[in-house]
Amino acid sequence: MKPKDWDKFIKEVANEQNLKGRLREIFLVRFAYENWRKPDTEVWELAEAASHETYKKQMTELYGCFSSEQPNGCPELDPRSKGPGKFQILREWLKDIKYPEWKQASTMPTFGMFPVIETQTQIKVDSPIYIPRPPIESDCCQAILKPGALIRIKAPEKMGKTSLLNTILAHAEANDCRKVYLNLRAAEGAMFSSLDKFLRWFCANISRELGLKPELDDYWDEELFGSLVSCKTYFQSYLLEKIDRPLALGLDNLDRVFEYADIAKDFLPMLRYWHEEANNLEIWQNLRLVIANSTEVYIKLDANQSPFNVGRQVKLPGFDLEQVLILANYYGFQWSEDQKKQQFAKDLIEMVGGHPYLVRLALDALAYQNVSQEKLLEEAPTQGGIYGSHLRRHWNNLQSSPELAEGMKQVVKTETGVQLEPSIAYKLESMGLINLLGDEAHPNCELYHRYFQDNL
Repeated sequence: MKPKDWDKFIKEVANEQNLKGRLREIFLVRFAYENWRKPDTEVWELAEAASHETYKKQMTELYGCFSSEQPNGCPELDPRSKGPGKFQILREWLKDIKYPEWKQASTMPTFGMFPVIETQTQIKVDSPIYIPRPPIESDCCQAILKPGALIRIKAPEKMGKTSLLNTILAHAEANDCRKVYLNLRAAEGAMFSSLDKFLRWFCANISRELGLKPELDDYWDEELFGSLVSCKTYFQSYLLEKIDRPLALGLDNLDRVFEYADIAKDFLPMLRYWHEEANNLEIWQNLRLVIANSTEVYIKLDANQSPFNVGRQVKLPGFDLEQVLILANYYGFQWSEDQKKQQFAKDLIEMVGGHPYLVRLALDALAYQNVSQEKLLEEAPTQGGIYGSHLRRHWNNLQSSPELAEGMKQVVKTETGVQLEPSIAYKLESMGLINLLGDEAHPNCELYHRYFQDNL
């Protein structure tokens, strides 16, 4: 399937690389989608080259323009290497790395187009305020196209896990995969009454999303084979066979399963096993998994429980200055050219650690609540500030676990870093409250430092 606006994309790449004359014409013809699978012996005539030899020389010069030695060049492209592989290397780099970046940048709205979006609303892939965090998006979009891929997104609440998951699924769909998004928070508690009931819910909902009639009874025999084998058989012999192309399956809020230890101890190893089966059976290479879970749930896990820990792990960082300035621009704040306003952006990042949701709350307050910058920062770590609800949620979580509250108290009462018992440090970091520098724990940001210093 031809990527949307591919022709426009390669023209802009040609402009960016300053390709002119015959080199530009050769590039546009050779990397046109309809010519991807054509041999050079056909393409040179389409490109109206003087001869096949002339065409080959021009292609060598072209590869030099994109080589790994050039600024922003293709890291794997060595124009001095022999063989025909250079075209494929450059094509895949353009398709899997540069095109997603271009597509993301091209959807950015112009100044004044920003709509009022509720801060609690999930940011969709095509939303004007979805801010990419390179190279996370491009790396994940490249990884999801690999056979048997498994990508695991973990972060505290409201860091952008769902938005990234849907970005990856959209890219997979654009590259000839079927996609299914399944939010485990959508399952009512009764579905977790037994492993068998949960797995049947799991398979039935994926079937429905694929437009297939659930045929569970034809492949399921809990008594004879067990629920795990029945579930695997249903996936392997029905779902993956029926769709006959890769399935990108996104499981959001996987932490819901952690709440049910009897189900988690079988379901999570099952996903790991399916991922590993791609090494043994070709059909399992067509299952590409993207899972997302909140790390805050780890504070409720028993010491002998371990969260799902396999596949390509993605941790979501906070926004940096450039990303905050882009987001501010959507709100109508032109801070990029003003040193004083840039300093406020830096102070805001220091206050909230660049946390995307907390940055949005601040910009919402500035844009729609007529709050001054000075007042916002002054009241940020207080009960009456814009982050009061967020801070009270963390405070309540700490109160339910005295050892975590005591650990956080040690962190905020000490000017330098403090070494905590490993499980305490792990859980506080999972909540997003601390950073670990070596063995030393430090407050994640000024917001938590000042609030908990006053309230613990």
